[in-house]
Formats: sequence, structure tokens, C-alpha cells
Amino acid sequence: MKKTLLKIFLLMSAISFAQQQTVTYSVSPSTFEETTSITITINGSSVNESTWGVTDHKLYLWAWAFDTNDTTQKGTPDNGAWDNSSDASIFTYNAGTDTYTKTFTPTTFYNTTGIGKIGFLIKAKNGNGDKKSQDILVEVGSFQVTLTAPIQNSATIIASGSNFNITATNTNGAASYTLKANGATINTNTSTSNYSYLHTNVTSNQNYELLATQAGVTISKKFSVIVNPNTVSETMPTGLVDGINYNSTDATKATLVLDAPLKDFVYVAGSFNNWQPTSAYAMKKDPTTGKFWLELNGLVSGVNNTYQYWVVDATPLANSPAMVKTADPYSTLVLSPYDDADIPSTSYPNLPAYPAGQNFEVTVLKTGQTPYNWQVSNFTKPEKEKLVVYEVLVRDFDAAKNYQSLIDKIDYFKNLKINAIELMPVMEFEGNESWGYNTSFHMALDKFYGTSDKLKELIDLCHQNGIAVILDVALNHAFGRNPMVRMWMNDPDGDGFGSPTAENPYFNTTAKHTYSVGEDFNHQSLKTQNYVERVVKQWIEEYKIDGFRWDLTKGFTQACTDSDEPCTNKYQQDRVDILKKYADYSWSLDPTHYTIFEHLGTDGEEKEWANYKISETPSKGIMMWGKMTDPYNELSMGYASNISRMASASHGFTANRLMGYAESHDEERLMYKNVQYGASSGSYNVKTLNTALSRMSAIGAVSLLVPGPKMIWHFGELGWDESIFTCNNGTVNDSSGTIPGDCKLDTKPQPQWVENWQGDSNRNKIYNDWSKMITLKITEPVFLGTPTIATANSLSVNIKITNPNLATTQLKDVLIVANFDVTTQNVATGFQYTGTWYNLMDNTTINVADVNAPISLPAGEYRIYGNKQANLAIADFEKGNSVNLFPNPVTDYFTLNIATTKVQVYSISGQLVKSFTTHGNLDFQFSVSDLKTGIYLVKAFDENNKTQVMKFIKK
Repeated sequence: MKKTLLKIFLLMSAISFAQQQTVTYSVSPSTFEETTSITITINGSSVNESTWGVTDHKLYLWAWAFDTNDTTQKGTPDNGAWDNSSDASIFTYNAGTDTYTKTFTPTTFYNTTGIGKIGFLIKAKNGNGDKKSQDILVEVGSFQVTLTAPIQNSATIIASGSNFNITATNTNGAASYTLKANGATINTNTSTSNYSYLHTNVTSNQNYELLATQAGVTISKKFSVIVNPNTVSETMPTGLVDGINYNSTDATKATLVLDAPLKDFVYVAGSFNNWQPTSAYAMKKDPTTGKFWLELNGLVSGVNNTYQYWVVDATPLANSPAMVKTADPYSTLVLSPYDDADIPSTSYPNLPAYPAGQNFEVTVLKTGQTPYNWQVSNFTKPEKEKLVVYEVLVRDFDAAKNYQSLIDKIDYFKNLKINAIELMPVMEFEGNESWGYNTSFHMALDKFYGTSDKLKELIDLCHQNGIAVILDVALNHAFGRNPMVRMWMNDPDGDGFGSPTAENPYFNTTAKHTYSVGEDFNHQSLKTQNYVERVVKQWIEEYKIDGFRWDLTKGFTQACTDSDEPCTNKYQQDRVDILKKYADYSWSLDPTHYTIFEHLGTDGEEKEWANYKISETPSKGIMMWGKMTDPYNELSMGYASNISRMASASHGFTANRLMGYAESHDEERLMYKNVQYGASSGSYNVKTLNTALSRMSAIGAVSLLVPGPKMIWHFGELGWDESIFTCNNGTVNDSSGTIPGDCKLDTKPQPQWVENWQGDSNRNKIYNDWSKMITLKITEPVFLGTPTIATANSLSVNIKITNPNLATTQLKDVLIVANFDVTTQNVATGFQYTGTWYNLMDNTTINVADVNAPISLPAGEYRIYGNKQANLAIADFEKGNSVNLFPNPVTDYFTLNIATTKVQVYSISGQLVKSFTTHGNLDFQFSVSDLKTGIYLVKAFDENNKTQVMKFIKK
């Protein structure tokens, strides 16, 4: 039950999962009605508080309930959040007896009536890391029924023609019993407290329901019989792959293939057989590969079908289920009984309904689908060295939390000039509001963000605008709903979820590295390798994804243990080889595919990947994630630092393959630490918001322009200043808290849109400055050159960039200097030669007579000098970029993305209604709150009296 109730999102990569504790408990009175006040008592000696991080004896009840048929979950107990339990659920600690007690009335506590069974577990306030007990279930009511044979909700495997015995007892006197099989009544007994029935000569699968009635109260017990169909051995048709194989010429047919070694037989149950499969739906077995397969017939084109596999092991390992009902591991769309009800119809219109009466995820099968009509079929990707990647968590980009939000903001990306978007994982994950790293189905799109076609629309639109789309993929691990975990699992509590057994051909029983989350893939298994390659193929071919950011690549080894950190961090040959193989497979499908590893390890492995096949045509080479948050944050706060590791060469890379970044989803926001811990001198205080914001343009100059791919974490370009540890309730629990990182995964607020940060001149300046820097990086070949970054710890940054392949008549040398002190400083320069140099941000000039003459820079200021004007020369850049007016439609005021001297606003009939003199102020805000609703024309004049005209809508 816990896996179905708890929204366990991916925890930070350093967290590993402990085994749940078995606690000793009692419920008083032992028999009770739903309106009876009961007391749950926990034996304190059975709870190891220290392993849960509990220091104050504060334990919490996590509760759920079922109806009187024990089939439908009901009630809304005040549990709070899994990582922040409600105080309404806290236990009372009794020091004298070393016990914990909680007293409540079920109908009141669960906020419902008609309760047949209550469920609960005991946990720490923050249950992340499996800080919880086992699940506990307690019957409600004086009339109780016990199914003595078989076990309730069990599936018993029998040979065809066998007899099947059913027995039950009840409390509180005689009851009337009715036994149904596949919906039809096969036996009744009107007055007994000890029921028994022998069902003879059972030849087909049976879904039983035993109904016991006493004094108007009916209790239902369900169980089933699965008949061994004696699997037919038959050669599988050629050309089939695991999962769904659609028939290219006949929309009434599809063939399913399942690789399930060590399993005895498999049925396919689905909407096409009313979830009661006969022998006609027993899968055949290919004698060569051992794979199960079945051709479905009679399907209707364009109709959604749903199905599961019933995977049977007649002689399972101890604590493993004989039968597992599971969706297809290669599903591209799954329906979930746990998550789908909370998916907004605005994000996923016409979501297929989860089939009533089923459990666990089901796969959607639909023949005759209309392919997406791609507008761009031959997208040319930006060069690796010129990439500026914008990392996005769809959930936290906009309050709507869907792909449409990104589509609607395409101009925001275009105006920022980024040329790639990286989406944090969008594969089917557990829960809805997640970071996505708790993936359960790697080939299926998670439905919370939108439909498959809507994601394709976003990708297509990005490609139309020269923007590549990269996916973050979590293939180090999978979470408990994954079919390949569940088919070979330990499940001692029988809840349908568990950890891999020694028989599992895909997963390790314990992680082979120290950063484990979920269940750890064994990447030396050929079956795992086949699965990974199918995942890669799906996203490249079906969605035209331009690249992958491979999460947690340190986990792709089999050489270590979950407690050996030095082993995990040192060079591992098996890890190097398998990740090269995966990169090669990606390139075999798309030679220009981006391959990015989040390794964050030693240079030895990273250098080998970065330099891999870079001399081929087209050049390959793996880009490495380059975390530089701490040194850049020291500078932004006003403390000496060394950013030389932003250069690819400092890692031993032959080419510029380091995707360096100052912020990512895993790191604290620079601006948050600026305003919390920034330095000060006199009236200049980094803790002052606008002062802190004023330093972020300089951060862009000394990070984005360093040759090689770079990354921005969304809204860094607007100076996002809320902590990454901001909780759902708005409080912050950062590393100074009891549990470091608590709330890190919580859904974040959206002040950037609600408060119109682009209308804030202090924030918008960062956006505009970074936009110019990114344009320089992408447009000017000098930024493909070699950087030299001063290596001393300092508050002054000095970066020289030279491209020797360029002529002296070109922009071939750049000097970037910045002062991150809190007072004005004479900053060392070291120009490459004397003569006229140009400030590339505004094309003003400086005459250099002494290459080493220092430059006086105010606190937080920077300069980007080049030996020639940039090809985009600022005026041309702004003209070629066209004038952008934001926002449009306009409510109170608008801004322009160019420096102007005068701006005039005309009615649509040509009457002048407003005029502004701006004196070249790029941050000028044009107030039009007094204008009536309608369409207006804007004429903008630059310093050369050139004009551009545009329209806007006044709300």
C-alpha cells in the first residue's frame, strides 16, 4: 500500500534507501466499530529512532482506509506531506512506559464512513529515505470474515481440471455466504460461521468473490485461480521487438512480445477480453529466444485498448509472488490508478480512463494512430562548442506546469538567444509533481505535463526557431513500479511492490555504487543494455530529441559496493566501456546527437569520454557536466575565488567539451546566497536585493563567454532569489536545518511571472545583458578559441580568449575583466597587444598604450574587450534582432529590448497619444495604464534617428 499512497519523488542522489522497520503495536479495543474511540500503542523499543533521524520522540501516523469490501481506498486523514507530516497525526510519547500512543475515532480521523479496514504506518516527520515502519492493516467492525483458504487477494496456480477448495470463518454468529466465479453465482450457504466449498474440475481462469452477510452488513473477499495453459512453443515471426508491434498493413492486429526468463507462463488480460483471459490469450514461447509472444486480433483502429501481462512463476522464490500483474516494460503510454485522477484536463485533454476493477499500471495500445505532422524534419543542431542550454523543470517553469506554458513562452527563449533547452525527466515517473528522476517507465511520456503530440509540438516549435531540445534521462535506476523490478521481486508484505531478487536479470539486489536511488540497473546485463538502447531509439526516432543528459553516470559500474565511496569515484573500466557503447548507439541513429554525462568525478574518466571520437566527421566527443556553483557563488557574494576549472583544458579535454554552469537544479541559487550571506562595505551591501542583482551580469560575462557549451538553470537570467530549499508552504529549510535539503524537491512558487520580473529593470538588465553575451558567443568565432583564466584565488577575474585560426582583421582576441569586490578596484588587464580595443557590449572604444595598465572598475562591474568590433555590432544586433516589445498584450507598461532616444505611441487611426524621451535608457518602462483597451502603434527612435514600428494590444 505504501507505494500507492506516498508521493515519493526522487531524493537527492546522495540518499540511499534503508529497509523499513517492523514495529510492535497493539490496538485497543481489539474489536471495534468505525465510531469507536481506539488507541494505537507502539512499543518504543521496536522503533530505532536514530536511523530515522528522530531526536525528539516525535513519530507520526500515516493513515489510509478501505471500504467494507476491502477494495476501494477512502477517507482523507490529515497526513500532511510525506516529507512534512501534519501535527494532527503525531503520537504522544510516554516516557515511563517507553510507548507511543494515539487515540482517535476512525470516522472522525479518516473523515469518512463505511470503513471496513484501516491502514497505517509509523514514520518520521520526513519519511524520505524509507524512514517508516511496515504497513499495518486492522479490520473494523464486530462482524469479521477471515478467508482461511486461499489467502485473500491471492492468485493460486493450478493445473487444468484440478479441484479448488475455499474455506472461511466469521465472527458474531451465523452469516449467509454467496460465492461467485467470473461474476456468476456458483454456491450459496444461508446460515453458517464456517464456510467451505470445493470447486471441481476448474479448467479456466477464475476471479472469485465470496460475499458474507450478517445483520445487513456484507463483507467481500476476493481471490483468483490461474490455470496453467501449458505454454505452446512456437517460433516468433521475424522482425518483432519487445513490447507492442503494430501491424503496418492491418489495423486490427498487433503482436505483443515479453522477455520474461524463468517464468512459466504469461496471460494477456485487457479491455479486449474483459480482463478475464482465456487460454486463447496465453502467450506462446519462442524456442530460440525464450521470449513470450502473442498476436492480438479483432482490434478496432483508433480505439484505445488497455492491457497487462499476468506473469506466472509456479515455483517462486520465498517471499516472491507466484503471479505479477504488470504493464508492458516497453509501454509508450501507461495509465495509473495512483496518479491519473490528479492530472488536469487542461494539460491532458481526453485522458483515457483507467479500467475499473484493475490494479497497478496498464498499457495503452492503439492501432491506426495518425503520425505527428512535423514541420521540421531535418533540423541542423547548433555546434557543441556554441551550445547555451537552458535547463527547465516543466513543473516549476510556470504555474500551469505543462508543455503549453513553454510553447507560449517561445519568444522568451528566442529573445534570450539560447540555442538549446534541456528538459528535466519527462518519462513516466511515480507521482505527478516530481523532478522526474523517480522514473518507472523510460519509454512512456509522463502525462502530467501534457500529451505526446503536445511535447512534439514544443520540440517542433523549438526546431523552427533554431533551438535544440535535450532530455535528461535517469537510466542509472528505476523505481518500484517498473515492470522489470516487479516481475522478479521480493514482496514479503504482498502489496505488489518490492526489491529485486537474485533472479532479476536487469537489476542488482544492492547498488554497486554509493549514490543509489530506487533500484540499481546492472548495466553489464545484455538485457539491460538492450532496454537502454530501445529507450534511446524511442526518444530519438519518435520525438526527434537532439541529445541526452545522462543522469548519475557514476552508477553505471558493477565494480563497487553501496558503501565504498573511493571505489565509486575512481576510474572504472566497465563504466567507461558501457557508456561509450551507449554513446556509440546514439550516434549510430544520429551522428550529431548530443551526449552529455553528469559524472562530476575525476578527470581520468571524464577526459576519456570528452576526447572520444572527436576527430571523426562529424565530430563526436561527450560533453561533461561541469559544476562550478561554489566558486561562482563565492564571487557573486563578494569573496575571493578561482574559476579556472570552467576551461575544458583544465580537465585535460582536447576540445571544448565541458558544459560548465554556475547554477543547476541540484545547487542552491546564487542570488539566494547573495542576499543571505553577501559581503558589504559602507553603503554597498550585496545582501541588498538590487545590489545583488547588479552583480549577476558580471557572472554571465565570466561564465557564458568561456569557450565550450554552457548551461543556465531557469530564471537565473532574471536573478531568481528564492532558495532551492523553499517548501510548499513558503518556508525555507536549507542546509542549516535538521535534515539538509528538506523541501528541495517541493514545487516552487512562480514570482517571475506573477510579479512580472521582466518589467523590473534590475532583473531585466540581467536578461538583456546575458542575451547579448549569448549572441556574442554563438555568433563570434573567437569564442571557439582557447581561454586563459587566471588561476589565483581573487576577487578580480581575468579571462583571455584567443582564436589563432582567425586573421588579425577579425575579432580574434578578447579580454574579460570583472571586479567582484565590494569596493571600486584597479583591475589587472594584460591586453594581448596595444591599440584600439572595443567594449563588445556597447562598442565604445579604449586606446591601449600599456597592455598591463589596470582599469578602474566599480564593485560588481565587468568589461568585455575585443580587438575588433563584433560582427553583430550592437546597433546591427538590435536591428537584426528586430525590436521586441514585452509584454504583449500590455496591462500597465511595456519595455523594449533596444536602447532608444524617443518612443511615440499612436492610436490605430494614426493619432499621437503618448510620447516618451528615454535618453538611451535601455531599462525604460513605458507606462500606458491610462490608455483605453485596443490596438496601438509604437514608433521607436534610436541614437541615429533610425526608426522601427510595431504594434501592441492594450488590455
